[in-house]
Amino acid sequence: MMIGRTELLERFDALGIAHETRDHAPIFTVADGEDIKRSMPGGHTKNLFLNDKKGHLVLVSALGETAIPINKLHPVLGCGRLSFGKPDLLYGTLGVRPGSVSAFALVNDAAARVQFVLDAGLMRHERVNFHPLSNDATTAVASRDLIRFVRNTGHEPLIMDFSTLDISRASAE
Repeated sequence: MMIGRTELLERFDALGIAHETRDHAPIFTVADGEDIKRSMPGGHTKNLFLNDKKGHLVLVSALGETAIPINKLHPVLGCGRLSFGKPDLLYGTLGVRPGSVSAFALVNDAAARVQFVLDAGLMRHERVNFHPLSNDATTAVASRDLIRFVRNTGHEPLIMDFSTLDISRASAE
């Protein structure tokens, strides 16, 4: 069963993760969120749900301005060429619709089918901002707490420097 925003925020509370959420008009692109960026400090994100023809699923969370060379990811991840996942696959796997994709949606991937790739540039920010499973709000958490949350969902984040495609495992907290 997929959870929504209320249950997500309750999970943060249960994990002792401090969070701040601001409601706003729905945001569909990085450019749509310029007002939010000015009012909420930290790294603001773009999130890509990708898959290959063999069913390998990937969620990439990066700074909005980070260039993500999708055509260069597959050899590094050990999968086939990646393309954007279809809306039905996205909803069935992460419980969100296009425009609401976020690292927080990993909470709905109980089977841990999705490989999570995190931008090293994003992790240089003390706070990171994502949609809380819908694109009409933004939630900020500490970057170290994002790692803790992701691990709590059963996923191990793969931190990647997209400028060089260097990879490292998240450091233990």
